[in-house]
Amino acid sequence: MSRMNDVGGMQGFGPIQLEPDGPPFHADWEAHVYALNRALIRRGVYNLDEFRDAIERMAPAEYLAASYYQRWLTAITTLLEEKHVISPMEVADVRALPHR
Repeated sequence: MSRMNDVGGMQGFGPIQLEPDGPPFHADWEAHVYALNRALIRRGVYNLDEFRDAIERMAPAEYLAASYYQRWLTAITTLLEEKHVISPMEVADVRALPHR
């Protein structure tokens, strides 16, 4: 059974919008999420497979409504909560920030 993120071959999603000369990040918070993920993986808090799985476990409606780095942030907070690094209240605080 495929998950929502497995959209290869599905119709109706439109063309991918490429930005060959665009910036690597469209907002500072995206760069921070990228750096945080790299640091947590490097420190062994979780691994890349766990990170990918956390993205793939997002609810379909949440996955489709989220931007690329919002998905990353959701995965990071999910894993940190599951590993008891941060509390559910702290997760709620992060997810309530303006980048959402």
